[in-house]
Amino acid sequence: MENLSKKLLLFLILFLFSGYLFSEKNDLIIQSTTSTRDSGLYKYLMPIFSKKFNVDVSVVAVGTGQALSNAKNCDADILIVHARDLEEKFVKDGFGSMRSNLMYNKFIIIGPKTDPANISTEKNIHDVFLKIMRSNSKFISRSDDSGTYFSEMKIWNDLNLNPKIYSGNWYLESGQGMGATLNIAIGINAYTFTDSSTWIRFKNKSSHTILFESNETAMYNQYGVIKINPKHCPGLNHMDAGNLYDWLLSKEGQNLINGYKLHGKQLFYAN
Repeated sequence: MENLSKKLLLFLILFLFSGYLFSEKNDLIIQSTTSTRDSGLYKYLMPIFSKKFNVDVSVVAVGTGQALSNAKNCDADILIVHARDLEEKFVKDGFGSMRSNLMYNKFIIIGPKTDPANISTEKNIHDVFLKIMRSNSKFISRSDDSGTYFSEMKIWNDLNLNPKIYSGNWYLESGQGMGATLNIAIGINAYTFTDSSTWIRFKNKSSHTILFESNETAMYNQYGVIKINPKHCPGLNHMDAGNLYDWLLSKEGQNLINGYKLHGKQLFYAN
């Protein structure tokens, strides 16, 4: 009888301990662009995913270029960024195994309500940039390794212009994230190029407002989700990364993205 009690006690201890082990959450690291973090999207989405798949999610938010670089060094389980050409090259070069469109929003130009360059009357972004340059109106560029900066520079390149030759004159470079760049633009009454989601959430708007937005391709801000190649980074949490990838692209994930709103405005559009 005593031996039976000891066996039962041992079995109970092992059962409880194994239950504890199997209930422990795995860790998942997302290398992400800053705009998705600053919009509050992860605070909205990740608790739902974490509960559903029993995983703790951490977000490392940096510029898209830096996020891709970090992922090449196997410092990410999955990527969410917005520079499609660089994303596709990342996969083509063997660092990623799969990429899909996740969601989009728009780029916009914000500036003082007085609109010294009179850009609000324009119909396309190239004319907006030309007006800012020709009027010597102050423009703050992120000038960092971000998807937003890459998109800004593509517009200047389309015009065969290098704004950096005017650096320190009307063209000013913050070298910082979107929030800091917006604060600088507002502080010195300047224009800047940002995404709509960041602006909706941004609180310190002061006398600044959206002065230009359009449906042009150049103003379309596509976000992608990328799986890291297991052959390049075998030690990552590929199982949970695959679950997140599939969940974000599922009907549930896409509906949740479309349902994320702030001040009654939708921040991202799933695609």
